[in-house]
Amino acid sequence: MTKLAIIGAAGRMGQALVHCAPRFKELSLVAAVDRPDCPLLGRDSGTSAGAAETGVLMTADLAAAVRAADVLVDFSFHTVVPATAQAAAAAGRALVLGTTGLTTAEEQSVRAAAAVIPVVWAPNMSLGVNVLFALVKQAAAALGLDYDVEIIETHHRFKKDAPSGTALRLAERVAEGRGQSFRDVACFGRKGISGDRPKGQIAIHALRMGDVVGDHTVTFGVAGERVELAHKASSRDALAVGALRAAQWVAGRKPGLYDMADVLGL
Repeated sequence: MTKLAIIGAAGRMGQALVHCAPRFKELSLVAAVDRPDCPLLGRDSGTSAGAAETGVLMTADLAAAVRAADVLVDFSFHTVVPATAQAAAAAGRALVLGTTGLTTAEEQSVRAAAAVIPVVWAPNMSLGVNVLFALVKQAAAALGLDYDVEIIETHHRFKKDAPSGTALRLAERVAEGRGQSFRDVACFGRKGISGDRPKGQIAIHALRMGDVVGDHTVTFGVAGERVELAHKASSRDALAVGALRAAQWVAGRKPGLYDMADVLGL
């Protein structure tokens, strides 16, 4: 039995993780952590998530959660990630990280942790999205630079970062498939007289509205045709199930930085 701690347990994804955890008989929820000013502290993590009681109370004690768990799953806020990564590394606990919007310094804290513990780090834990990553790279390699690429992502109005980490990863996969440097060809939206579209450009557009969980569409277009590869999430459960599968997979792995392609054998 793998003992699981959820960091950011009061958030939308944290609650989805608590709700979905009982589906995984090999996992045992032992800690649910959130910020010190969270109004749900002291309440049962299951009922807080609209699920059955878990007997695990919401807490702000990260150190105690780390001591109790084998694997930490972090869907908190980017500023929290370094503390989670450092605590996991110091205690030799595996880490699954789905938090996005990290700064360069915050990303470095994750890479440092991966030198001593196994870390699964992915911008989107959905199984379907990770298959999409592979398909997009394959399509980009086959179609080449003659096809223009536009990526549109839509999320709920409360999402903090833009574009989404998933959209960025999709763009990176396109660039890899075409042998490009993403930094050299990326375009984030357009305004004014933008002129003719440069060959090889990869454009990303972010929409924020309502309660959209997450929609991503990659369009390859050339004179005469368009090819669209898309994923639409109707429930955060899709991401939670992928993260829990990653938690199940990463327990006992060698130190290193892994992603969902490793979890899925892609």
